[in-house]
Amino acid sequence: MSATQQADTTQSNDAKDETKVGVVLTEAAAAKVKALIEQEGEEGLRLRVEVSPGGCSGLRYGLYFDTDVRDGDTVQDYEGFGVIVDKMSIPYLIGASIDFADRIDAQGFTIDNPNAQGSCACGDSFH
Repeated sequence: MSATQQADTTQSNDAKDETKVGVVLTEAAAAKVKALIEQEGEEGLRLRVEVSPGGCSGLRYGLYFDTDVRDGDTVQDYEGFGVIVDKMSIPYLIGASIDFADRIDAQGFTIDNPNAQGSCACGDSFH
């Protein structure tokens, strides 16, 4: 399966109705995440994507590696790694895509989220 296609989704609490989180990683983002996980060398690392209160617009994204899958978390399997989203962040991330750029004019991960109604001038947070 291509990383640009929505990955298979399962919930850690084995609910009968699986929740589709809709977060999609582009090929570039998936390749970078996989490379970073391999570089860390820790067994069972996954990318956790979350939305939490903060920033000047009210909500902030978080991207970090995690080995824990908590009750209510949803895990999407990509080729070689998983993406975890907690149940509180799912509504904010449906339809979002994560990309990675390494160019002179842009570097790092970016999130294109159709649910964000606006963001602050610095781009660190959204509402």
